[in-house]
Amino acid sequence: MSRFLGRLGGWCARHGRIVLALWVIAAAVLMGGSLVLGSPVSNDATIPGTDAQRAHDLMRDGFGPGFEPGGTVQLVVYAPQGKLIDEERKQAVERAVDSIRTRPHVVEVDSPYRTGGIAANLQIGLITVRMEGHDSSKVAENTAVLSKAAEPAREAGLEVVPADSSTPADKEITTGPSEIIGVVCALLVLIFAFGTLTAALVPIFTALVSVASGLGVIGLLGHVMDVPKQAGIMATMIGLGVGIDYALFLMSRHRKLLASGLPVQEAVRRAVASSGGAVVFAGGTVIIALSALMLGGFPLLRTLGWITGISVVTAVLTAITLVPALLGLLGHRVNALKVPFLGRRPESSGWGGLGAWVARRPWGVLLGSVLVLATLAAPALAIKLGPLDEGYGAQGEPSRRAYELMATGFGPGSNGPMTVVAAVPTEVSASDAVVEELSREIEGVDGVAHVSPAKVSESGRTVMIQAVPDYAPSDPRAADVVREIRRLDVDGVDLHVGGEVAGLADAADRMAERTPLVIGVVVLLSALLLLFAFRAPVVAIKAALMNLVSLGAAFGALALVFSIGLGTGLIGMDAPANSSYLQTIFFSVPIETYVPLMLFAVLFGLSMDYEVFLLTAVRQAYVKHGDNARSVAEGLGSTGRVITSAALIMVAVFTAFIAYPDPMVKTFGVGLAVAIAVDATVIRGFLVPATMVLLGRWNWWCPRWLDRLLPNLSVEGHEEEEPRPVPVRQPVARL
Repeated sequence: MSRFLGRLGGWCARHGRIVLALWVIAAAVLMGGSLVLGSPVSNDATIPGTDAQRAHDLMRDGFGPGFEPGGTVQLVVYAPQGKLIDEERKQAVERAVDSIRTRPHVVEVDSPYRTGGIAANLQIGLITVRMEGHDSSKVAENTAVLSKAAEPAREAGLEVVPADSSTPADKEITTGPSEIIGVVCALLVLIFAFGTLTAALVPIFTALVSVASGLGVIGLLGHVMDVPKQAGIMATMIGLGVGIDYALFLMSRHRKLLASGLPVQEAVRRAVASSGGAVVFAGGTVIIALSALMLGGFPLLRTLGWITGISVVTAVLTAITLVPALLGLLGHRVNALKVPFLGRRPESSGWGGLGAWVARRPWGVLLGSVLVLATLAAPALAIKLGPLDEGYGAQGEPSRRAYELMATGFGPGSNGPMTVVAAVPTEVSASDAVVEELSREIEGVDGVAHVSPAKVSESGRTVMIQAVPDYAPSDPRAADVVREIRRLDVDGVDLHVGGEVAGLADAADRMAERTPLVIGVVVLLSALLLLFAFRAPVVAIKAALMNLVSLGAAFGALALVFSIGLGTGLIGMDAPANSSYLQTIFFSVPIETYVPLMLFAVLFGLSMDYEVFLLTAVRQAYVKHGDNARSVAEGLGSTGRVITSAALIMVAVFTAFIAYPDPMVKTFGVGLAVAIAVDATVIRGFLVPATMVLLGRWNWWCPRWLDRLLPNLSVEGHEEEEPRPVPVRQPVARL
């Protein structure tokens, strides 16, 4: 493979203007097309085969789309002074209700005065609006229209806040300064690493072209398939990080070859032949890890995984084509615009000494590294998974305000009512004995605060009852109530439970069921890819296990910050209302059940990047002289600085996302930043070199029968630079 990549890199260097023009045109056309034609997104969060989905289907078939998620919007009305039953305020609320009825697609509006929607304190009321014939994917836009129609109530001094009726897929993670901050931080790191502004700008430019091309493709795909709203931000976050990193690795190799006196085009060719193979395999591991989300059992995650992988594909393609083209065009000017006080330092400065130090005392380094990593991972035993409700949203957000008003007026369970839908064998009415028995049975379940009057479909074959639990949606006991209701046995009734709490409970069960499968597939396929790359089964298995270690540190950090609550307030999380001063800084926040699986997929792929680049350098050194300890020290010395720079870029990008108010974004920011930092320092700087020194020649051992079966991909590209490498001695072993 290195020969092919070398020829490709050489051709791109010789035809730099053509390659540059093609990439710029492609990025402009793809991004422009998605902007002009639009980027349709989907809010389909269905989980086929679950009880909650069955309840949703029965409700839609029996009662129509007005009762589906997005078909019902609730507005919370609050009187800061006086009571809602005061005549003046009552008239204002009724005028707001009349105004809402005039809005398009509104088929029914329940006034709080006619449906018992007034809280016991008489200060909080609830307006329920049902819509049909609208675009149910635009929950936020529809809610904003209805909220604006309630202006007559606000003019009377009342507060009107829309309750959050969106599904997890509706929650679009909007970005703002995060990408800009990430790019600026990356530029500063690159300037420090290269010492020249020109060299630093090359990875930035190629990454931006890569991200633009990937986002354009994703946007256009929305016209032919369902694309989750979260795909754009995930693709940007990952694509920006790997795009800069891959270009950085190639740039570092090229400048080293250029400094050795090679002509520009030959230096480009050799850089792509050697480091280009590592880029391809590193990108392949990320794509495999993301694609494994297809096995998670969620259509949303399945699509999100492989669509996000598009950004990694474009990052790899720009690295092996656009970067060589730019290097060929720039020539020796790649070192222009040097920054004062940041002159070029030897690549192995410091890191080569560290590698030699580790090689002299591998057992001590191994034990110390294991101790540090075990300490970092220990808090993961206390990790608490569960749904996040709007009570953990940012202070001042309408959804958080509505949540608090609902909890105050109607109890915490009012923010997560459970929709019980039952199919009955014969036609019934609301007054029939079977319907009344069903209502009594549900209300008698421990943890159910009260139930609403039963609704019967026009066909008389479907019954719907809303049950309000005693607990908030994020309370684990709410999921227990769902399970207890599902256990009810009423003669002839096929009973199902839907709603937010039920859906999240089913999601948690599906995650627990599929997580071992996803982890196993990712680890196995990644190990196989490394086996193809280095023809060394011991190295492949060890690399996969090392990546699992970095995941332990990430989950430990998540548990420490969120589950244990050590410094939750310091990262911008807002404590519940009426909290003490200490509680505003230290309070526990549940971690969404799907977050560990997504973090695993992303982190495993990104961590493997650094493993591939380090192993490539070690392998190249070992092939030259056959000294294992020396090759480990040389490999760490030649890659330490560039891996550290790449990790700093990743950490800076991910840390910037911690500033966002959305708890899920904060979770990803903390987990990704900690894992990458630990992976690039403790694991790649100490643990991996120590284990490789201890394993000796067994690192590169491969049975003869397996060696004959494996394709010769030559990811390290040593034949491009060393026509007659030292043969790798195999350890004696009996198989």
